[in-house]
Amino acid sequence: MIDSALEQLRTLLRPHAGWYALLAAVMLTVMGLIAIDTVAPDEARGQLLVSLPIALVVMFVCLLPHPRMLGHASYLIFALSLFLLAFLLIPGVPDSLVPERNGARSWIDLGVMSIQPSELGKIAFVLSLAWYCRYRSSYRSLRGLLAPFAIMFVPVVLILREPDLGTAMLFAPTLFVMLVAAGAKLRHMFTLAGIGIIAVGLNVAVVAIDPPHAAKSNLRWMHVLASHQEKRIAAMFWPERYQRHEAFQPIVAQRMVGSGGIAGLGGDQAGVLIRFNRLPEPHNDMIFSVVTARWGLCGAAAVVGLYLVLTGSFLLAAVRIKEPFARLSVVGFAAMFFTQAVINMAVNVGLFPTTGITLPFVSDGGTSLLASFAMVGLMINFAARRPQILTRPSFEFDHADAIFQ
Repeated sequence: MIDSALEQLRTLLRPHAGWYALLAAVMLTVMGLIAIDTVAPDEARGQLLVSLPIALVVMFVCLLPHPRMLGHASYLIFALSLFLLAFLLIPGVPDSLVPERNGARSWIDLGVMSIQPSELGKIAFVLSLAWYCRYRSSYRSLRGLLAPFAIMFVPVVLILREPDLGTAMLFAPTLFVMLVAAGAKLRHMFTLAGIGIIAVGLNVAVVAIDPPHAAKSNLRWMHVLASHQEKRIAAMFWPERYQRHEAFQPIVAQRMVGSGGIAGLGGDQAGVLIRFNRLPEPHNDMIFSVVTARWGLCGAAAVVGLYLVLTGSFLLAAVRIKEPFARLSVVGFAAMFFTQAVINMAVNVGLFPTTGITLPFVSDGGTSLLASFAMVGLMINFAARRPQILTRPSFEFDHADAIFQ
């Protein structure tokens, strides 16, 4: 038994791309702790003493199970995540157990820390989709795409009901990337992506043509977004009209981004400036503004570079992994990290409406940090495994250009 454990440890310590991802994750976490301490020292202390140790333990646990074991358990994990997401929506659950924060019921309070089921849902979605697609070719037809889209649809609907639009937005890009990596035809995927982009564009156009602040309107029937979501979009077009409410957070965030200059203001000055301007959620959703105010353009470039190293390491590991379930899972994790980081930073610089989404590893949040390190642990686990001698080939077709047909 001891020999088996030592052999597994030696396997995990083999040189591979996962260690670059872990290094980038640790550096992002350190920058996050310093940035959080700039605006909320108590939150930074809790992140360091409670959330981070738990996240590292979870990462270590994720190193141990064999990918095949995780694959067989993926549907069970997915079902558990759906149960927890549905539990948030059950009427009559006491507020002490499911508190409402910023108008959303997205957390389960366990006393020591609060957990956010949608974070588990992200991991469960990637694992279950990877397990479903690992040896199939049905998703190479439009009809065959129904099952993968159904796997995405159920958690997205539950998350939107909380409501948590930011987290729900991560699933579609991840599904797209995973299906392309699995061999889905690009003409199918880009057709569906185009339909989605047109639908989003139409909703934005409706808000631009008939804004929520319009006194009278004959186009109310065309509005499908919630009122607060429409106002967040409208705030990008008419910030002066919403500067006291919906546009206040993005306006202040952009002001803080610009205040850092090239090298930043330093910790004390940045903290005073951010508190004086009353930036909402500076330790969570708007942490990138704190980073740029404290370290300036150099700090922002460092964060962007670390995310590129993180996602690049995931993709490099996926290229070298032969087992299809592990390969697809790692691709899905990379897509999830990249999409979330891009959306958060775009919100902070005013290129995207406010969505309420954290910056992985950097923002304050125990469940977000736990889920992020869990994905890193799973990737290291998958990347370190030696390919089995007898294994079925994955994602191989008769012609190199079959994916475009």
